[in-house]
Amino acid sequence: MLIVADENIPLLDAFFEGFGEIRRYPGRSIDRAAVAEADVLLVRSVTQVDRALLEGSPVRFVGTCTIGTDHLDLDHFAEAGIRWASAPGCNARGVVDYVLGSLLTLAEVEGLPLSGRCYGIVGAGQVGGRLVQVLRGLGWDVRVCDPLREAGEGGDFVSLEHIVDHCDVISLHTPLTHSGPHPTWHLFDDARLRALKPGTWLINAARGPVIDNVALRHVLLAREDLQAVLDVWEREPAVDRELADCCVIGTPHIAGYSLDGRRRGTAQIYQALCEFLGRNADVQLQDLLPKPWLGEVSLSADTDPDWALAMLCRGVYDPRRDDADFRRSLDADTDRQRLAFDQLRKQYPPRREIEGLRVRIDGPAPVLERIVAALGAVLV
Repeated sequence: MLIVADENIPLLDAFFEGFGEIRRYPGRSIDRAAVAEADVLLVRSVTQVDRALLEGSPVRFVGTCTIGTDHLDLDHFAEAGIRWASAPGCNARGVVDYVLGSLLTLAEVEGLPLSGRCYGIVGAGQVGGRLVQVLRGLGWDVRVCDPLREAGEGGDFVSLEHIVDHCDVISLHTPLTHSGPHPTWHLFDDARLRALKPGTWLINAARGPVIDNVALRHVLLAREDLQAVLDVWEREPAVDRELADCCVIGTPHIAGYSLDGRRRGTAQIYQALCEFLGRNADVQLQDLLPKPWLGEVSLSADTDPDWALAMLCRGVYDPRRDDADFRRSLDADTDRQRLAFDQLRKQYPPRREIEGLRVRIDGPAPVLERIVAALGAVLV
């Protein structure tokens, strides 16, 4: 069996060496020649897997080690009898940690308390749903817009217009869709961006084209009251440098790039391939995760809650370092900038998740305990 894989997928050998030969390629360079003899194709979000790539190849299984599937031609897979699998939820916690770190930075820049803002979450799937749980666990006012979930299950959802009209913070976590009853391509277009209430913070850690990037640049240049955090870009790896300059935080599509999340994605695709082939999944993810650098934190019972929240989040992950690395990469010409974008992703340093952090509190402290529980850390 021949497996063709994106070279940036972690633990390829550990999970897949028992299946046959593995050939690695940069994700953006996987072409028809690369898959001409492949039985299995393993990718990330940068590879467009469609009829033009696969037609005439022996590929019968495609796995993407990502939550999103907008880069996969699922209609062609159905026609061609190709089994496919994604990794839903694999990096959800990493994205939640990214949003928390971004909120802390925005609060410092603006001099505003996080607890007093109204939060709008657009898209409440694996990522958005977990973010809602965390923010509500902290006791904050959270509104949720997800037309698909609302249609299927009812419940306490609001319209996108309600989010735009009432929320001080809007965090986007939708898949990218171009058609259907609720397309998300340019969901935030010029008109919707200009309708944002004064002082809105806009965060996009979903897909770049969910926001019209040209329109966003114009709006940010015209309205100094708005603040933006972008992890994804409409034409990545090319980046609108002027738009990046307008953002409080800009990063190269790494919001979900925690070590745990990336390895979890590989593990999920490994399990799906084992199921497809009728093999036992003998390799276990927990055996392949290193010990976290920060394993346990001790807090005094009289610790200031706002300080504790910031310290617990930033002790595990602070997106400002990624922002600094990203901004240095924007000094190059266009071709070098595109290469630097991919290099930042390829050489991304180890980063863990808040859920793995153990927290010890010296004495009874209900407010601190609520923060620890909301973050998903382990109270010991």
